[in-house]
Amino acid sequence: MWFDASHVQGFQRARHACDQGDGINGYGYNKHDGRSYGLQTIKDGPSNIAITTEFVKVPGGDHGGDWGVRIHGVPMKDHVPSITSIIFYIGLEGEGSMDIVSKMSKKGLESPVRLEGDTPDLGDFEFQIVDGPLNDIPGEGVNQDLSRTQFWDIVIPKLLLSAREKIMKENDQQAALEKPYAYFTLENKLTEEDDEIANLYAFQKVFKGEFQFDVIFRSASSPKKMSSESLGLELNKQRQGFDTRFEQVFHLQEKGFSTNEVEFAQYLLSNLLGGVGYFYGSSVIDRSHPPMQDEENFDGAAARPELTSPQSLFTATPSRPFFPRGFYWDEGFHQLVIGKWDNDLSLDIIKHWVSLIDDNGWIGREQILGEEARSKVPAEFQTQFPHYGNPPTLFLAITRYVQRLLHHNEEQQQQHVIGDQKVMMGESFSAVNTDKLRTMHLDNLTMARVWLESVYPKLKLNWEWFRTLQKGHIQRFGREADNDEAYRWRGRTPEHCLTSGLDDYPRGEPPNVGELHADLLAWMAFATRMLKDISSHLGPKYAEDVNEYTRIEKNMLDNLDALHWNEEHQIYCDQTVEEGKPVHVCHKGYVSLIPFGLGLIPVDSPKLGATLDLIEDEKELWSPYGLRSLSASDPKYRTGEVYWRGPIWMNINYLTLQSLHNNYINVSGPYQEQAQRIYTNLRNNIIKNVYKDYRKTGYVWEQYDDETGEGKRVHPFTGWTSLVLLIMGEEYS
Repeated sequence: MWFDASHVQGFQRARHACDQGDGINGYGYNKHDGRSYGLQTIKDGPSNIAITTEFVKVPGGDHGGDWGVRIHGVPMKDHVPSITSIIFYIGLEGEGSMDIVSKMSKKGLESPVRLEGDTPDLGDFEFQIVDGPLNDIPGEGVNQDLSRTQFWDIVIPKLLLSAREKIMKENDQQAALEKPYAYFTLENKLTEEDDEIANLYAFQKVFKGEFQFDVIFRSASSPKKMSSESLGLELNKQRQGFDTRFEQVFHLQEKGFSTNEVEFAQYLLSNLLGGVGYFYGSSVIDRSHPPMQDEENFDGAAARPELTSPQSLFTATPSRPFFPRGFYWDEGFHQLVIGKWDNDLSLDIIKHWVSLIDDNGWIGREQILGEEARSKVPAEFQTQFPHYGNPPTLFLAITRYVQRLLHHNEEQQQQHVIGDQKVMMGESFSAVNTDKLRTMHLDNLTMARVWLESVYPKLKLNWEWFRTLQKGHIQRFGREADNDEAYRWRGRTPEHCLTSGLDDYPRGEPPNVGELHADLLAWMAFATRMLKDISSHLGPKYAEDVNEYTRIEKNMLDNLDALHWNEEHQIYCDQTVEEGKPVHVCHKGYVSLIPFGLGLIPVDSPKLGATLDLIEDEKELWSPYGLRSLSASDPKYRTGEVYWRGPIWMNINYLTLQSLHNNYINVSGPYQEQAQRIYTNLRNNIIKNVYKDYRKTGYVWEQYDDETGEGKRVHPFTGWTSLVLLIMGEEYS
C-alpha cells in the first residue's frame, strides 16, 4: 500500500487497492505471461506517482523455487515535489513461523532487511527487502532514520497512533503539517508477547522523488539463490522473452501495427491473464423451486437461500476491481484469448468450470464463492437458482481447442510426444520448459484424448439439463413445428432476462411460460454441433452419440427457422403468447445476430443476405464504433438502464467477425463480397475506437457508446473486451 506523504491529506488517500472511483489515471498489467512473469503500472495522478511492480518466479528445488518483485516509482509531474510512503507487508496463514533476523533498532532496519521462516509446504525460506542504489529521502524523521526501513505488525491504526504520539511529544502541529512524512511512520517495535509468534510484519519506506526496492523470496532448497542482481537480469530476460513470444503468437508487427498499438494489445492479454485467480468457499443457492415446474411468478426473489458446502474454482475474471469472480457467460470468451496464448492453462481453467457441473447437469451462472466474494455483490444478486441457465459459452472455447489440436497435429505430423517424455517420468518441475507446459495437450494426442474424455460426460450432462429444464412449450400453445426442439430462458423478470446474459435486452411483455427465445435455441444448436464433433473425434464407441447429435442438430436448425424467423421483419425473433396464441416479439439487435454469429445460417441462404443488410444499416445496428446491441430504430433503444439497449459490446462483435471470417468471406456464395466489405470495415472500426479510447482514458471498458465511441461503465474491463486482441491478430480458429 502507499500514500502521498508530502501533505497530511495524502494519508487520507492511502491506497490498498485500485478501484474505478479512485481517480487513478490508469492501471493494469503491461506484460503478464500467465505463469511466472508480470509487469504492472499504476498511474496515481492524485498522489503524483507512477508505480511499476515487476515480478518473476524462478522454479527450482523441492518447494517451488524463488520469486522476486521490483517496485519502482517515478513522479508523474517533475516540477511538483513528490514524497511517497510505501508499506509492504508479509504474513503467514496456517502453520509455520517467521521472524525478523535483521538487527532491530528504534531508528529502523538497515538494508537489506531479512526475515527467516518455515512452513510445512514451503520448507525453510528467507525474505529480503533490498533498497535501490539511488533512493533519496525527504528529510529527517522524528527519532527515526528515514533512509532505513520502519516496521511494525499492524498498519493503519498504528500509523495514526504513531503520528498522534509524535505530535504530542513534539508539541508542534505546524511541523507535522509541513513534513507529515516524518510523523506518519511505523513505530519500529513488535507487539508480540513472550508466548506469541508474530505472523504478520509491515515494513515502511519513505522516498523523495524516484525510488526502487526489491522484495525477494528465497527457498532454502533452491539450488541457486536469487539476489537483486540476478533478479534484474531475470526481469530483463523475461521482458524480452514476452515481447518475442507475443509477436510469434499474434503477428501484430507483421500485420503493420505500431509499437504503441502492440503495447495496447499486450495490455489486453496481460490484464486478462493477471485477473486469473483461485477461489474457494461456499455459495448461496435456493433449491426451493421444483426444477421442472414453470415459474408461478417472475419477480426473481429468493425464497429459501442456503449456503452450500465449499467449492473451488480456477478462473479468469471480467474485471479485477469490479467483478472479481467467475461468470459462466463470460468465461467461454475469456478462454478464446487465453487458449491462443497458453493452451494448457486454458484447459486447466475449463476443466475447473466443468467440474462444477452437478449431478443434474446444472452449473451456476455466477460463482460467488466465500464471504470475500459476496462482499462485492449486492445481496439481491448473490443467490443462484438451479433451474436458471446461462449461455454455454465454454463450448466456444472447447471447439477452439479441438481446432488448435487438429491444426497442431497437422503441423507436427508424427511428433505426438513431448521430447523424451521426461515430464511423464516425473522429472522435477524446474526442468520442464515453460513452452512445453503450455502445449502438452497439443503435443501429446493421448493426453488430448484423455482430457476430452474427462470433460465430455459433464458437458453432455449439462446439454441434457438444458434440453430438460429450459425446454419450451410447442403443442400447449398450438405452435406448428415438426419436432419439439424449442427453448425458453427460465428466470425472466418484467425488465430483465439475466440468464440470457443480455440482461435488459427487450423481450416479450409481460414474461410468461409461453415464451420461446431465439438466442437460446441457437446456443443449443451450436452446443449440439460441438458435442457431435467431440464425440466423432473420440472414436467408434461414441457412434451412437454422434448419430443422436446429428439428428437433434437438424431438428434444432429446422425449428430455428420454423419458429423464430419472421418474414416481415427478415430477422430471427423471440416468441411470446398473447390471448392464448403465439406471436413473434421482434427487436432487431444481438438476439437477431446470435444464429449468424454461431455460424448457423447456410452460405447461400437468403436469411444470410437479410442479416448482412441488418448489420450494415446505419439506421439499425451499424455505427462507426462497432455493432450496437439494439437497433437505433427500436422503441426501446437507449431506454431504461441503457445496458444492452444500444451500447456496443465486444463479445457479440467478435462473434460477428469470427463468423464472417470463418463461414462467409472465404466461401463462395451470393453474399461473399458484402460479407468481406462488412468484415473489413467492422474490424477497422472496432480496433480504431477501442485503441483511441484507451489512449485517451488509460482503460478498456465494459461497453462503448454507439453514438460517441466513449468507453462506459466498468473499467478496467479486460474480460471479453480483450477479444480486441484476437480481432487485431485475426485469430478466429
